[in-house]
Amino acid sequence: MSEIAIDLQPDLALDDATFARICRQNPHCKFERTAAGELVIVALTGGGTGQRNSRLTARLVLWNEETGLGEVFDSSTGFKLPNGAIRSPDVAWVSRDRWLALSAKEQDSYPPLCPDFVVELKSPSDDLGQVQAKMQEYLNNGLRLGWLLDPAEAITQIYRPDRPVETLKSPTTLSGDSCLPGFSLSLAGILNS
Repeated sequence: MSEIAIDLQPDLALDDATFARICRQNPHCKFERTAAGELVIVALTGGGTGQRNSRLTARLVLWNEETGLGEVFDSSTGFKLPNGAIRSPDVAWVSRDRWLALSAKEQDSYPPLCPDFVVELKSPSDDLGQVQAKMQEYLNNGLRLGWLLDPAEAITQIYRPDRPVETLKSPTTLSGDSCLPGFSLSLAGILNS
């Protein structure tokens, strides 16, 4: 099991300020909040998943530095989705225009938007159904492109609006499509160790 949801209502309303305080007081833990207001405790990853996630983030950052089309975020960033959930994808990207439309205060808190692009990297402790539900939640909240990578099974699921989920077995590269123009991700060392 990758995450545990705790319903604190009606005793404790998990508003933005309370959620932020819980996160600050427990820096050794990783939390998310569901749209229903449940506190989600997310398991930390092991070294292999951490290495894969770092490679993935670095490759996206290099492309973004060349293009200047947006901003890249790691798994420590929480985004407040339109449905009220606060989620932290393993890797996220927001277009420059959307990022600059936020106030400095919004940028410094949990940015109130769904990223344009997210990646969830399934770790051995993750429940596939929970990760797929999270990807669907991003899609329902405005995601333009999402990749769910499962290294153990060498499977990638691609999420796009108004299209069925596409499943690829052992791909070597992924295209950023129109969301990330010119971005091609080599999966060497990420999906194909």
